[in-house]
Amino acid sequence: MEMPFTVEEFFGVFESYNHAIWPAQIIAYVLGFVAVALAWRDRILFGRLVMAILALFWVWIGVFYHILHFATVNRAAWLFGAAFIAEGALLTVIGVGMAKVRFSFRVEPIPVIGACFMAYAMVVYPLLGRLFGHHWPRIPVFGVTPCPATIFTFGVLLWATGPVPLYVIIIPLLWSLIGTSAAINLRVPQDYGLLVAGVVGTLLILVWNRRMRRRL
Repeated sequence: MEMPFTVEEFFGVFESYNHAIWPAQIIAYVLGFVAVALAWRDRILFGRLVMAILALFWVWIGVFYHILHFATVNRAAWLFGAAFIAEGALLTVIGVGMAKVRFSFRVEPIPVIGACFMAYAMVVYPLLGRLFGHHWPRIPVFGVTPCPATIFTFGVLLWATGPVPLYVIIIPLLWSLIGTSAAINLRVPQDYGLLVAGVVGTLLILVWNRRMRRRL
């Protein structure tokens, strides 16, 4: 698929964006570690706070990355931005307002895979980026750019202690398919992990939801 922008323009967006929002990248990492710590134990308040952090990531990326920066080279970014904002709103309503999703870590296959996704988004993803020749500030950063945030979201949701509403994962799954084009066309090989997280994460959530329904 031919892109409406060049590889140089694509990484140029990251450069201008990272300069514009500094030091939000550091705050995003702090919030990411806070979310992991809170998700470790099953508490209603902790679950609300975790979902609030995820919602903040999605809304921030929708507004500040997609609409205010990526849209300068790709008109479709307006649609992407609206979708990310909608996902953030959904996470807020479902996770913060209604407290429908709670979390805890268990030594079981699904939560362990979720932990791997989170570690990939926060640690492995940037290390692979450096290995593939991507250097600051022309890089996607955890929590403030779409692909690492999407991978992290799937990881967190795999720690859910109950059923995950499927409408919560529709936009992340769609982005995992759309965003994978960057790995193919824009020389971002670390984004292959996005496709893995989206497809495997969705399948595991379906398995987990089915298991929870059987217990009811």
